[in-house]
Amino acid sequence: MKTKNIDLGLLILRLTAGVLMLLHGIAKLGGINKIQSMLASKGIPEFVAYGVWIGEIIAPVLLIIGYRTRLAAVVFAMNCLAAMLLVHASDIFSLTKQGGWATELLGLYFFSSITLIFTGAGKYAVSSANQWD
Repeated sequence: MKTKNIDLGLLILRLTAGVLMLLHGIAKLGGINKIQSMLASKGIPEFVAYGVWIGEIIAPVLLIIGYRTRLAAVVFAMNCLAAMLLVHASDIFSLTKQGGWATELLGLYFFSSITLIFTGAGKYAVSSANQWD
């Protein structure tokens, strides 16, 4: 008889989304001048660029360890949504030459974070007793 291990599945989801986004965010630790310039060109204050570090470094670390997972997932999802609307808006309804969705990786991040908002961290987490975990 097969048994379900939802908590292990949530751990794998948290680790996958968190580690992959963290690696993406670490690349931005060297500077966010390009992001600041892009925001300024759209009339958005440059200090908003520091939110990228929160959404791509801090939130993923919290997801990985399973601390305040639902709150971290909200930040993660907002970061993905902002990236989708500010950087990839022209690609939202586009397909690649190979037939895939042009923003599929960002979509996977976004929907993974939405899943974690509803499920929480599961039992394999630093903290799992709080409503925000």
